[in-house]
Amino acid sequence: MSESSNPLRSTHWFGQGGKDGFIHRSWMRNQGLPPHLFDGRPVIGICNTFSELTPCNAHFRTLAERVKRGVYEAGGLPLEFPVFSLGETNLRPTAMLFRNLASMDVEESIRGNPMDGVVLLCGCDKTTPSLLMGAASCDLPTVVVSGGPMLNGKYRGEDIGSGTHVWKFDAEVQAGKMSMAEFSDAEGCMSRSAGHCMSMGTASTMACVAEALGMALPGNAAIPAVDARRHVLAHMTGKRIVEMVHEDLRMSQIVTRSSLQNAVRTVAAIGGSTNAVIHLLALAGRMEIPFSLDDWDAIGRKIPTLVNLMPAGEFLMEDFYYAGGLPAVLQMLEANGMLEGEAATISGASIGEQNTGASVQDERVIRPIDNPLQANGGIAVLRGNLAPDGCVIKPAAATAELMQHRGRAVVFDSIEHYNERIADPDLDIDATCVMVLRGCGPCGYPGMPEVGNFALPAKLLEQGVRDMVRISDARMSGTAFGTAVLHVAPESAAGGPLALVRDGDEIELDVAGRRLHLHVDDEELELRRAAWQRPAPRMASGYQRLYHDHVQQADSGCDLDFLVGRRGAEVPRESH
Repeated sequence: MSESSNPLRSTHWFGQGGKDGFIHRSWMRNQGLPPHLFDGRPVIGICNTFSELTPCNAHFRTLAERVKRGVYEAGGLPLEFPVFSLGETNLRPTAMLFRNLASMDVEESIRGNPMDGVVLLCGCDKTTPSLLMGAASCDLPTVVVSGGPMLNGKYRGEDIGSGTHVWKFDAEVQAGKMSMAEFSDAEGCMSRSAGHCMSMGTASTMACVAEALGMALPGNAAIPAVDARRHVLAHMTGKRIVEMVHEDLRMSQIVTRSSLQNAVRTVAAIGGSTNAVIHLLALAGRMEIPFSLDDWDAIGRKIPTLVNLMPAGEFLMEDFYYAGGLPAVLQMLEANGMLEGEAATISGASIGEQNTGASVQDERVIRPIDNPLQANGGIAVLRGNLAPDGCVIKPAAATAELMQHRGRAVVFDSIEHYNERIADPDLDIDATCVMVLRGCGPCGYPGMPEVGNFALPAKLLEQGVRDMVRISDARMSGTAFGTAVLHVAPESAAGGPLALVRDGDEIELDVAGRRLHLHVDDEELELRRAAWQRPAPRMASGYQRLYHDHVQQADSGCDLDFLVGRRGAEVPRESH
Protein backbone atom coordinates (compact mmCIF):
# COMPACT_ATOMS: atom_id res chain seq x y z
CA MET A 1 0.00 0.00 0.00
CA SER A 2 1.03 3.61 -0.52
CA GLU A 3 3.18 5.32 2.11
CA SER A 4 1.98 8.75 0.97
CA SER A 5 -0.22 10.82 3.21
CA ASN A 6 -2.64 11.50 0.36
CA PRO A 7 -4.13 9.04 -2.11
CA LEU A 8 -2.00 8.69 -5.19
CA ARG A 9 -3.10 9.97 -8.55
CA SER A 10 -3.45 6.43 -9.90
CA THR A 11 -6.10 5.54 -7.31
CA HIS A 12 -8.55 7.66 -9.32
CA TRP A 13 -8.30 4.87 -11.87
CA PHE A 14 -7.42 1.68 -10.03
CA GLY A 15 -8.85 2.45 -6.59
CA GLN A 16 -12.37 3.19 -7.71
CA GLY A 17 -15.46 1.03 -7.16
CA GLY A 18 -18.27 0.52 -9.66
CA LYS A 19 -17.99 0.22 -13.39
CA ASP A 20 -15.14 2.68 -13.87
CA GLY A 21 -12.79 0.88 -11.48
CA PHE A 22 -13.89 -2.43 -13.00
CA ILE A 23 -13.02 -1.21 -16.50
CA HIS A 24 -9.60 0.20 -15.54
CA ARG A 25 -8.51 -2.88 -13.58
CA SER A 26 -10.07 -5.66 -15.62
CA TRP A 27 -8.56 -4.70 -18.94
CA MET A 28 -5.14 -4.21 -17.34
CA ARG A 29 -5.40 -7.72 -15.89
CA ASN A 30 -5.48 -9.22 -19.40
CA GLN A 31 -1.67 -8.76 -19.29
CA GLY A 32 -1.43 -11.22 -16.42
CA LEU A 33 -1.18 -8.60 -13.67
CA PRO A 34 -2.41 -9.98 -10.31
CA PRO A 35 -5.04 -7.99 -8.40
CA HIS A 36 -2.72 -6.99 -5.54
CA LEU A 37 -0.74 -4.74 -7.91
CA PHE A 38 -3.73 -2.40 -7.88
CA ASP A 39 -3.72 -2.00 -4.09
CA GLY A 40 -2.71 1.67 -4.10
CA ARG A 41 1.03 1.32 -4.72
CA PRO A 42 2.75 3.95 -6.92
CA VAL A 43 2.24 3.45 -10.63
CA ILE A 44 5.36 4.42 -12.55
CA GLY A 45 5.12 5.22 -16.24
CA ILE A 46 8.23 4.33 -18.24
CA CYS A 47 8.28 6.64 -21.24
CA ASN A 48 10.15 4.67 -23.90
CA THR A 49 11.57 6.16 -27.10
CA PHE A 50 12.63 2.74 -28.44
CA SER A 51 12.53 2.52 -32.22
CA GLU A 52 14.54 0.63 -34.79
CA LEU A 53 14.35 3.83 -36.84
CA THR A 54 16.15 5.60 -33.99
CA PRO A 55 19.31 3.48 -33.87
CA CYS A 56 20.69 5.38 -30.87
CA ASN A 57 17.70 4.15 -28.82
CA ALA A 58 17.31 0.66 -30.31
CA HIS A 59 18.55 -1.01 -27.09
CA PHE A 60 15.89 0.57 -24.88
CA ARG A 61 13.74 -2.54 -24.49
CA THR A 62 16.45 -4.02 -22.26
CA LEU A 63 16.94 -0.71 -20.45
CA ALA A 64 13.22 -0.50 -19.67
CA GLU A 65 13.28 -3.98 -18.16
CA ARG A 66 16.06 -2.90 -15.79
CA VAL A 67 14.04 0.12 -14.69
CA LYS A 68 11.07 -2.18 -14.05
CA ARG A 69 13.17 -4.38 -11.76
CA GLY A 70 13.96 -1.37 -9.60
CA VAL A 71 10.34 -0.20 -9.52
CA TYR A 72 9.10 -3.64 -8.46
CA GLU A 73 11.82 -3.89 -5.81
CA ALA A 74 10.67 -0.61 -4.29
CA GLY A 75 7.03 -1.71 -4.24
CA GLY A 76 5.75 0.12 -7.30
CA LEU A 77 3.95 -0.96 -10.45
CA PRO A 78 5.91 -0.13 -13.65
CA LEU A 79 3.94 0.39 -16.86
CA GLU A 80 5.83 1.07 -20.06
CA PHE A 81 4.40 3.28 -22.81
CA PRO A 82 5.74 4.42 -26.19
CA VAL A 83 6.03 7.97 -27.50
CA PHE A 84 7.10 9.46 -30.80
CA SER A 85 10.77 8.60 -31.25
CA LEU A 86 12.94 11.24 -32.92
CA GLY A 87 15.75 9.58 -34.83
CA GLU A 88 18.26 12.29 -35.66
CA THR A 89 20.01 10.18 -38.28
CA ASN A 90 16.93 9.16 -40.30
CA LEU A 91 14.07 11.60 -39.73
CA ARG A 92 13.53 14.18 -42.50
CA PRO A 93 13.41 17.09 -43.04
CA THR A 94 14.85 17.30 -39.53
CA ALA A 95 14.11 15.76 -36.13
CA MET A 96 13.89 19.27 -34.69
CA LEU A 97 10.66 19.83 -36.62
CA PHE A 98 9.03 17.14 -34.51
CA ARG A 99 10.56 17.90 -31.09
CA ASN A 100 7.49 19.87 -30.06
CA LEU A 101 5.13 17.23 -31.46
CA ALA A 102 6.89 14.56 -29.41
CA SER A 103 6.63 16.79 -26.33
CA MET A 104 2.86 16.96 -26.85
CA ASP A 105 2.76 13.17 -27.12
CA VAL A 106 4.64 12.86 -23.82
CA GLU A 107 2.54 15.48 -22.02
CA GLU A 108 -0.82 14.08 -23.04
CA SER A 109 0.25 10.48 -22.43
CA ILE A 110 1.28 11.36 -18.87
CA ARG A 111 -1.76 13.48 -18.07
CA GLY A 112 -4.31 11.10 -19.54
CA ASN A 113 -3.06 7.90 -17.92
CA PRO A 114 -2.85 6.50 -14.35
CA MET A 115 0.71 7.54 -13.49
CA ASP A 116 2.14 8.81 -10.21
CA GLY A 117 5.69 9.21 -11.44
CA VAL A 118 7.58 8.98 -14.73
CA VAL A 119 10.91 7.60 -15.92
CA LEU A 120 12.04 9.16 -19.21
CA LEU A 121 14.19 6.90 -21.39
CA CYS A 122 16.21 9.34 -23.51
CA GLY A 123 19.18 9.08 -25.80
CA CYS A 124 19.19 10.44 -29.31
CA ASP A 125 19.46 14.20 -29.61
CA LYS A 126 15.86 15.43 -29.54
CA THR A 127 14.45 12.64 -27.37
CA THR A 128 15.94 14.20 -24.24
CA PRO A 129 14.56 17.75 -24.61
CA SER A 130 11.19 16.60 -25.98
CA LEU A 131 10.61 14.23 -23.07
CA LEU A 132 11.78 16.79 -20.51
CA MET A 133 9.56 19.48 -22.04
CA GLY A 134 6.46 17.27 -22.08
CA ALA A 135 7.04 16.05 -18.53
CA ALA A 136 7.69 19.63 -17.35
CA SER A 137 4.25 20.72 -18.48
CA CYS A 138 2.74 17.97 -16.28
CA ASP A 139 5.08 18.32 -13.28
CA LEU A 140 4.89 14.86 -11.74
CA PRO A 141 7.85 13.20 -9.98
CA THR A 142 10.14 12.58 -12.96
CA VAL A 143 13.61 11.15 -13.62
CA VAL A 144 15.79 10.68 -16.69
CA VAL A 145 17.68 7.57 -17.73
CA SER A 146 19.89 8.12 -20.77
CA GLY A 147 20.73 5.25 -23.07
CA GLY A 148 24.46 5.96 -22.94
CA PRO A 149 27.07 6.56 -25.65
CA MET A 150 28.52 4.03 -28.07
CA LEU A 151 31.99 2.64 -27.60
CA ASN A 152 34.78 4.61 -29.25
CA GLY A 153 34.93 4.32 -33.02
CA LYS A 154 38.10 2.64 -34.30
CA TYR A 155 39.53 3.13 -37.79
CA ARG A 156 43.05 2.01 -38.79
CA GLY A 157 44.49 2.51 -35.34
CA GLU A 158 42.75 5.84 -34.75
CA ASP A 159 39.81 6.72 -32.49
CA ILE A 160 37.09 8.27 -34.60
CA GLY A 161 34.12 10.20 -33.28
CA SER A 162 30.46 10.07 -34.23
CA GLY A 163 29.67 12.81 -36.71
CA THR A 164 32.98 14.60 -36.17
CA HIS A 165 34.86 12.25 -38.46
CA VAL A 166 32.00 12.17 -40.96
CA TRP A 167 32.63 15.88 -41.61
CA LYS A 168 36.43 15.37 -41.57
CA PHE A 169 36.41 12.38 -43.88
CA ASP A 170 33.94 13.99 -46.28
CA ALA A 171 36.21 17.03 -46.59
CA GLU A 172 39.17 14.73 -47.27
CA VAL A 173 37.20 12.94 -50.01
CA GLN A 174 36.25 16.28 -51.61
CA ALA A 175 39.88 17.36 -51.39
CA GLY A 176 41.04 14.15 -53.09
CA LYS A 177 42.94 12.98 -50.01
CA MET A 178 40.70 9.99 -49.18
CA SER A 179 39.29 7.36 -51.53
CA MET A 180 35.64 6.34 -51.57
CA ALA A 181 36.73 2.81 -50.64
CA GLU A 182 38.41 4.16 -47.51
CA PHE A 183 35.37 6.34 -46.78
CA SER A 184 33.10 3.30 -47.05
CA ASP A 185 35.37 1.24 -44.80
CA ALA A 186 35.25 3.94 -42.11
CA GLU A 187 31.44 3.83 -42.18
CA GLY A 188 31.37 0.45 -40.43
CA CYS A 189 34.09 1.43 -37.98
CA MET A 190 32.42 4.45 -36.44
CA SER A 191 29.14 3.08 -35.04
CA ARG A 192 30.23 -0.23 -33.57
CA SER A 193 27.96 -0.75 -30.56
CA ALA A 194 24.57 0.17 -29.15
CA GLY A 195 24.25 3.74 -27.91
CA HIS A 196 24.14 7.33 -29.05
CA CYS A 197 26.98 9.49 -30.44
CA MET A 198 30.16 9.01 -28.43
CA SER A 199 31.55 12.43 -29.32
CA MET A 200 30.34 15.45 -27.33
CA GLY A 201 27.46 15.89 -29.73
CA THR A 202 23.93 16.91 -28.79
CA ALA A 203 22.99 13.48 -27.40
CA SER A 204 25.95 13.41 -25.01
CA THR A 205 25.52 17.10 -24.21
CA MET A 206 21.86 16.68 -23.29
CA ALA A 207 22.66 13.60 -21.17
CA CYS A 208 25.14 15.81 -19.30
CA VAL A 209 22.53 18.58 -19.08
CA ALA A 210 19.99 16.18 -17.56
CA GLU A 211 22.50 15.20 -14.88
CA ALA A 212 23.59 18.82 -14.27
CA LEU A 213 19.93 19.84 -13.90
CA GLY A 214 19.62 17.24 -11.14
CA MET A 215 17.16 15.19 -13.19
CA ALA A 216 19.27 12.01 -13.31
CA LEU A 217 21.34 9.95 -10.90
CA PRO A 218 25.09 10.65 -10.82
CA GLY A 219 26.99 8.94 -13.61
CA ASN A 220 24.04 8.97 -16.00
CA ALA A 221 25.77 11.14 -18.59
CA ALA A 222 28.77 9.05 -19.56
CA ILE A 223 28.39 5.32 -18.74
CA PRO A 224 28.70 3.53 -22.10
CA ALA A 225 25.47 1.97 -23.33
CA VAL A 226 26.93 -1.55 -23.25
CA ASP A 227 28.55 -1.22 -19.81
CA ALA A 228 26.77 -3.26 -17.12
CA ARG A 229 26.81 -0.19 -14.90
CA ARG A 230 24.26 1.43 -17.24
CA HIS A 231 21.84 -1.34 -16.24
CA VAL A 232 22.66 -0.82 -12.58
CA LEU A 233 21.87 2.89 -12.92
CA ALA A 234 18.54 2.05 -14.61
CA HIS A 235 17.68 -0.35 -11.78
CA MET A 236 18.54 2.19 -9.09
CA THR A 237 16.54 4.85 -10.93
CA GLY A 238 13.52 2.56 -10.85
CA LYS A 239 13.88 2.29 -7.07
CA ARG A 240 14.37 6.03 -6.65
CA ILE A 241 11.30 7.12 -8.63
CA VAL A 242 9.04 5.14 -6.27
CA GLU A 243 10.63 6.93 -3.32
CA MET A 244 10.14 10.26 -5.07
CA VAL A 245 6.43 9.57 -5.47
CA HIS A 246 6.13 8.92 -1.73
CA GLU A 247 8.07 12.17 -1.12
CA ASP A 248 6.00 14.05 -3.73
CA LEU A 249 9.30 15.35 -5.15
CA ARG A 250 8.19 16.98 -8.40
CA MET A 251 10.08 18.22 -11.43
CA SER A 252 9.40 21.86 -10.53
CA GLN A 253 11.36 21.37 -7.30
CA ILE A 254 14.39 20.17 -9.26
CA VAL A 255 14.45 22.33 -12.40
CA THR A 256 14.92 25.84 -11.02
CA ARG A 257 16.86 28.90 -12.12
CA SER A 258 19.83 27.61 -10.10
CA SER A 259 19.80 24.26 -11.89
CA LEU A 260 19.47 25.99 -15.28
CA GLN A 261 22.53 28.06 -14.42
CA ASN A 262 24.38 24.86 -13.54
CA ALA A 263 23.40 23.38 -16.88
CA VAL A 264 24.76 26.40 -18.77
CA ARG A 265 28.06 26.22 -16.89
CA THR A 266 28.22 22.49 -17.56
CA VAL A 267 27.74 22.96 -21.30
CA ALA A 268 30.69 25.37 -21.27
CA ALA A 269 32.87 23.03 -19.19
CA ILE A 270 32.22 20.01 -21.42
CA GLY A 271 32.48 21.87 -24.74
CA GLY A 272 28.86 20.99 -25.38
CA SER A 273 26.57 21.37 -28.36
CA THR A 274 25.07 24.70 -29.46
CA ASN A 275 21.75 22.86 -29.69
CA ALA A 276 21.61 22.90 -25.89
CA VAL A 277 20.93 26.64 -26.03
CA ILE A 278 17.62 26.18 -27.82
CA HIS A 279 16.57 23.17 -25.74
CA LEU A 280 17.25 24.79 -22.36
CA LEU A 281 15.43 27.97 -23.40
CA ALA A 282 12.43 25.82 -24.35
CA LEU A 283 12.58 23.87 -21.08
CA ALA A 284 12.77 27.11 -19.09
CA GLY A 285 9.65 28.26 -20.93
CA ARG A 286 7.80 25.08 -19.98
CA MET A 287 8.86 25.51 -16.34
CA GLU A 288 7.85 29.20 -16.43
CA ILE A 289 11.35 30.31 -15.40
CA PRO A 290 12.57 33.59 -16.93
CA PHE A 291 15.69 32.69 -18.89
CA SER A 292 17.18 34.34 -21.97
CA LEU A 293 20.03 34.28 -24.45
CA ASP A 294 21.69 37.03 -22.46
CA ASP A 295 21.58 34.77 -19.40
CA TRP A 296 23.38 32.11 -21.41
CA ASP A 297 26.16 34.47 -22.36
CA ALA A 298 26.55 36.00 -18.91
CA ILE A 299 26.52 32.71 -17.01
CA GLY A 300 28.76 30.73 -19.35
CA ARG A 301 31.20 33.48 -20.37
CA LYS A 302 34.00 32.81 -17.85
CA ILE A 303 33.67 29.02 -17.56
CA PRO A 304 36.70 27.11 -18.92
CA THR A 305 36.32 24.11 -21.19
CA LEU A 306 37.72 21.25 -19.14
CA VAL A 307 36.58 18.17 -21.06
CA ASN A 308 38.90 17.34 -23.93
CA LEU A 309 36.40 15.61 -26.22
CA MET A 310 35.64 15.77 -29.91
CA PRO A 311 34.69 17.92 -31.71
CA ALA A 312 36.52 20.55 -29.61
CA GLY A 313 39.21 18.15 -28.35
CA GLU A 314 40.65 14.70 -28.97
CA PHE A 315 38.93 12.08 -26.77
CA LEU A 316 35.47 10.45 -26.67
CA MET A 317 32.71 9.65 -24.18
CA GLU A 318 34.08 6.24 -23.22
CA ASP A 319 37.30 7.96 -22.19
CA PHE A 320 35.30 10.61 -20.34
CA TYR A 321 33.58 7.99 -18.19
CA TYR A 322 36.85 6.29 -17.26
CA ALA A 323 38.33 9.70 -16.43
CA GLY A 324 35.68 10.39 -13.80
CA GLY A 325 32.68 11.43 -15.89
CA LEU A 326 30.43 14.36 -15.18
CA PRO A 327 30.53 14.01 -11.36
CA ALA A 328 34.25 14.86 -11.47
CA VAL A 329 33.57 17.92 -13.63
CA LEU A 330 30.74 19.14 -11.40
CA GLN A 331 32.84 18.65 -8.29
CA MET A 332 35.66 20.66 -9.85
CA LEU A 333 33.29 23.47 -10.86
CA GLU A 334 31.85 23.68 -7.35
CA ALA A 335 35.29 23.64 -5.73
CA ASN A 336 36.14 26.70 -7.81
CA GLY A 337 32.95 28.63 -7.15
CA MET A 338 31.43 27.92 -10.57
CA LEU A 339 28.41 25.84 -9.52
CA GLU A 340 25.22 26.46 -7.55
CA GLY A 341 26.02 23.65 -5.15
CA GLU A 342 22.78 23.90 -3.19
CA ALA A 343 20.61 23.08 -6.21
CA ALA A 344 18.34 20.08 -5.60
CA THR A 345 18.57 16.74 -7.42
CA ILE A 346 16.34 13.72 -7.78
CA SER A 347 18.69 11.78 -5.50
CA GLY A 348 17.45 13.79 -2.52
CA ALA A 349 20.89 15.37 -2.00
CA SER A 350 22.03 18.71 -3.36
CA ILE A 351 24.18 18.69 -6.50
CA GLY A 352 27.19 19.57 -4.37
CA GLU A 353 26.55 16.82 -1.83
CA GLN A 354 25.84 14.34 -4.59
CA ASN A 355 29.26 14.75 -6.18
CA THR A 356 31.38 14.97 -3.02
CA GLY A 357 34.32 12.62 -3.41
CA ALA A 358 34.24 12.52 -7.21
CA SER A 359 37.70 12.89 -8.68
CA VAL A 360 39.52 13.11 -11.99
CA GLN A 361 41.29 9.92 -13.05
CA ASP A 362 42.88 11.14 -16.27
CA GLU A 363 43.90 14.80 -16.64
CA ARG A 364 44.37 14.39 -20.37
CA VAL A 365 40.61 13.91 -20.71
CA ILE A 366 39.35 16.15 -17.90
CA ARG A 367 41.82 19.01 -17.76
CA PRO A 368 42.79 20.83 -14.55
CA ILE A 369 41.10 24.15 -13.90
CA ASP A 370 44.42 25.96 -14.43
CA ASN A 371 45.16 24.14 -17.71
CA PRO A 372 41.84 24.09 -19.58
CA LEU A 373 41.25 23.20 -23.18
CA GLN A 374 39.98 26.75 -23.56
CA ALA A 375 39.93 29.47 -20.93
CA ASN A 376 36.50 30.80 -21.93
CA GLY A 377 34.43 27.89 -23.15
CA GLY A 378 30.97 29.37 -22.98
CA ILE A 379 28.83 29.51 -26.10
CA ALA A 380 29.01 33.14 -27.24
CA VAL A 381 25.85 35.11 -28.02
CA LEU A 382 26.34 37.77 -30.70
CA ARG A 383 24.08 40.65 -31.72
CA GLY A 384 24.15 43.33 -34.38
CA ASN A 385 22.21 44.58 -37.35
CA LEU A 386 22.45 41.12 -38.95
CA ALA A 387 21.10 39.37 -35.83
CA PRO A 388 19.05 41.85 -33.77
CA ASP A 389 17.60 39.07 -31.60
CA GLY A 390 20.88 37.22 -31.32
CA CYS A 391 22.87 34.32 -32.73
CA VAL A 392 25.43 31.91 -31.32
CA ILE A 393 28.90 30.56 -32.00
CA LYS A 394 30.86 27.85 -30.21
CA PRO A 395 34.39 29.23 -29.75
CA ALA A 396 35.76 25.86 -28.62
CA ALA A 397 34.99 24.38 -32.05
CA ALA A 398 36.00 27.42 -34.11
CA THR A 399 39.27 28.62 -35.62
CA ALA A 400 40.89 31.23 -33.39
CA GLU A 401 42.18 33.29 -36.34
CA LEU A 402 38.65 33.70 -37.70
CA MET A 403 37.01 34.91 -34.49
CA GLN A 404 37.60 38.48 -35.65
CA HIS A 405 37.04 38.62 -39.38
CA ARG A 406 35.64 40.82 -42.14
CA GLY A 407 34.91 39.52 -45.61
CA ARG A 408 32.55 39.70 -48.57
CA ALA A 409 29.40 37.62 -48.52
CA VAL A 410 28.68 34.67 -50.78
CA VAL A 411 24.97 34.00 -50.37
CA PHE A 412 22.97 30.79 -50.73
CA ASP A 413 19.18 31.20 -50.60
CA SER A 414 18.37 27.60 -49.63
CA ILE A 415 20.07 24.26 -49.16
CA GLU A 416 19.13 23.40 -52.74
CA HIS A 417 20.63 26.64 -54.00
CA TYR A 418 23.77 25.88 -51.98
CA ASN A 419 24.07 22.34 -53.41
CA GLU A 420 23.71 23.69 -56.94
CA ARG A 421 26.01 26.66 -56.56
CA ILE A 422 28.80 25.16 -54.43
CA ALA A 423 29.65 22.68 -57.19
CA ASP A 424 30.22 25.47 -59.74
CA PRO A 425 34.00 25.64 -60.40
CA ASP A 426 33.53 29.28 -61.46
CA LEU A 427 31.97 30.33 -58.15
CA ASP A 428 33.59 33.63 -57.11
CA ILE A 429 34.81 32.68 -53.64
CA ASP A 430 38.06 32.56 -51.72
CA ALA A 431 39.12 31.72 -48.17
CA THR A 432 38.49 35.29 -46.95
CA CYS A 433 34.81 35.25 -47.94
CA VAL A 434 31.89 34.84 -45.54
CA MET A 435 29.50 32.09 -46.61
CA VAL A 436 25.83 32.83 -45.86
CA LEU A 437 23.07 30.21 -45.92
CA ARG A 438 19.46 31.25 -45.35
CA GLY A 439 16.02 29.70 -45.60
CA CYS A 440 16.99 27.18 -42.92
CA GLY A 441 15.32 28.59 -39.81
CA PRO A 442 12.37 27.22 -37.82
CA CYS A 443 9.76 28.48 -40.33
CA GLY A 444 11.85 28.55 -43.47
CA TYR A 445 12.97 24.95 -43.77
CA PRO A 446 10.82 24.11 -41.71
CA GLY A 447 12.33 22.87 -38.45
CA MET A 448 15.82 24.38 -38.51
CA PRO A 449 18.07 21.54 -39.77
CA GLU A 450 21.69 20.86 -38.82
CA VAL A 451 23.25 22.30 -41.94
CA GLY A 452 24.97 25.31 -40.36
CA ASN A 453 28.42 23.75 -40.85
CA PHE A 454 27.80 23.53 -44.61
CA ALA A 455 30.87 22.35 -46.48
CA LEU A 456 33.42 24.53 -48.22
CA PRO A 457 33.75 24.42 -52.01
CA ALA A 458 35.91 21.59 -53.32
CA LYS A 459 38.33 23.98 -55.05
CA LEU A 460 39.21 25.57 -51.69
CA LEU A 461 39.45 22.21 -49.94
CA GLU A 462 41.91 21.12 -52.62
CA GLN A 463 43.99 24.20 -51.73
CA GLY A 464 44.16 23.05 -48.11
CA VAL A 465 41.50 25.41 -46.72
CA ARG A 466 39.55 23.67 -43.93
CA ASP A 467 37.56 26.47 -42.29
CA MET A 468 35.78 29.69 -43.24
CA VAL A 469 33.29 31.95 -41.51
CA ARG A 470 29.82 30.59 -42.14
CA ILE A 471 26.58 32.30 -41.08
CA SER A 472 23.09 30.83 -41.15
CA ASP A 473 19.68 30.66 -39.49
CA ALA A 474 20.21 26.90 -39.21
CA ARG A 475 21.62 24.76 -36.41
CA MET A 476 24.64 22.47 -36.66
CA SER A 477 25.26 19.05 -35.24
CA GLY A 478 26.88 19.02 -31.82
CA THR A 479 29.46 16.72 -33.39
CA ALA A 480 30.42 19.37 -35.95
CA PHE A 481 33.15 21.99 -35.85
CA GLY A 482 34.16 25.16 -37.60
CA THR A 483 33.63 28.91 -37.39
CA ALA A 484 29.89 28.66 -37.80
CA VAL A 485 27.56 31.43 -36.66
CA LEU A 486 24.19 29.81 -36.02
CA HIS A 487 20.58 30.43 -34.97
CA VAL A 488 20.46 33.92 -36.50
CA ALA A 489 17.26 35.54 -35.23
CA PRO A 490 14.95 36.61 -36.62
CA GLU A 491 15.40 34.04 -39.38
CA SER A 492 15.31 35.03 -43.03
CA ALA A 493 11.85 33.51 -43.66
CA ALA A 494 10.45 35.72 -40.88
CA GLY A 495 11.90 38.85 -42.48
CA GLY A 496 15.12 39.00 -40.48
CA PRO A 497 18.05 40.98 -41.92
CA LEU A 498 19.65 37.74 -43.13
CA ALA A 499 17.04 37.81 -45.91
CA LEU A 500 18.47 41.10 -47.19
CA VAL A 501 22.15 40.12 -47.60
CA ARG A 502 23.52 40.12 -51.17
CA ASP A 503 26.67 38.75 -52.75
CA GLY A 504 29.55 41.14 -52.18
CA ASP A 505 28.20 42.75 -49.00
CA GLU A 506 30.82 43.15 -46.28
CA ILE A 507 30.13 41.24 -43.06
CA GLU A 508 32.11 41.67 -39.86
CA LEU A 509 32.39 39.02 -37.15
CA ASP A 510 33.73 40.10 -33.76
CA VAL A 511 33.29 37.31 -31.21
CA ALA A 512 35.18 39.10 -28.44
CA GLY A 513 32.94 42.13 -28.95
CA ARG A 514 29.86 39.92 -29.28
CA ARG A 515 29.01 41.60 -32.59
CA LEU A 516 27.82 40.51 -36.04
CA HIS A 517 27.49 43.44 -38.42
CA LEU A 518 26.39 43.83 -42.03
CA HIS A 519 28.18 46.84 -43.57
CA VAL A 520 25.22 48.12 -45.57
CA ASP A 521 23.60 51.44 -44.68
CA ASP A 522 20.09 51.56 -43.24
CA GLU A 523 18.60 53.31 -46.27
CA GLU A 524 19.76 50.58 -48.62
CA LEU A 525 18.49 47.88 -46.27
CA GLU A 526 15.05 49.54 -46.19
CA LEU A 527 14.94 49.52 -50.00
CA ARG A 528 15.79 45.83 -50.00
CA ARG A 529 13.20 45.15 -47.31
CA ALA A 530 10.50 46.84 -49.35
CA ALA A 531 11.25 44.49 -52.26
CA TRP A 532 11.38 41.35 -50.10
CA GLN A 533 8.50 38.86 -50.16
CA ARG A 534 7.75 36.40 -47.37
CA PRO A 535 8.01 32.78 -48.62
CA ALA A 536 4.91 30.62 -48.44
CA PRO A 537 4.86 27.65 -46.02
CA ARG A 538 6.19 24.48 -47.63
CA MET A 539 2.98 22.73 -46.55
CA ALA A 540 -0.42 24.43 -46.51
CA SER A 541 -1.95 22.04 -43.98
CA GLY A 542 -1.11 19.34 -41.44
CA TYR A 543 1.42 19.48 -38.63
CA GLN A 544 3.99 21.39 -40.68
CA ARG A 545 1.52 24.22 -41.19
CA LEU A 546 0.66 24.22 -37.46
CA TYR A 547 4.38 24.34 -36.69
CA HIS A 548 5.02 27.15 -39.18
CA ASP A 549 2.24 29.30 -37.77
CA HIS A 550 3.10 28.84 -34.08
CA VAL A 551 6.83 28.13 -33.72
CA GLN A 552 8.88 30.66 -31.77
CA GLN A 553 12.21 31.92 -33.03
CA ALA A 554 15.55 30.47 -31.92
CA ASP A 555 16.14 33.09 -29.26
CA SER A 556 13.01 31.84 -27.45
CA GLY A 557 13.68 28.10 -27.81
CA CYS A 558 11.63 27.22 -30.92
CA ASP A 559 8.72 25.88 -28.86
CA LEU A 560 5.18 26.24 -30.15
CA ASP A 561 3.72 29.36 -28.56
CA PHE A 562 0.68 27.54 -27.19
CA LEU A 563 2.81 24.88 -25.47
CA VAL A 564 4.82 27.26 -23.29
CA GLY A 565 4.09 26.88 -19.57
CA ARG A 566 2.83 24.22 -17.17
CA ARG A 567 -0.65 22.76 -17.36
CA GLY A 568 -0.23 20.27 -14.54
CA ALA A 569 -1.49 16.71 -14.21
CA GLU A 570 -4.91 17.13 -12.65
CA VAL A 571 -6.89 13.90 -12.98
CA PRO A 572 -9.06 14.22 -16.10
CA ARG A 573 -12.82 13.62 -16.14
CA GLU A 574 -14.07 10.03 -16.25
CA SER A 575 -14.04 8.29 -19.59
CA HIS A 576 -17.06 5.96 -19.35
